[in-house]
Amino acid sequence: MASAPDTLSFEAALQRLEEIVRLLERGEAPLDQSIDLYQEGDKLKRLCEERLKSAQARIDAIALGPDGKPAGTRPFEAD
Repeated sequence: MASAPDTLSFEAALQRLEEIVRLLERGEAPLDQSIDLYQEGDKLKRLCEERLKSAQARIDAIALGPDGKPAGTRPFEAD
């Protein structure tokens, strides 16, 4: 892997995760490489989940007015 997982964009992390899944599904990698790929994929999966959760929290922070249209934002409070 060229970059550390936490420095990848969501899109790049997802693309790499898809690549890892394809490699593992083919079953052609030696056992040690398969284990390394699995571990990398697990890290990427967690990274993508965290980024999606963060994006959802940001979306949830958009305040809607009585007409159902965005009326501004409310402060985002991280867990």
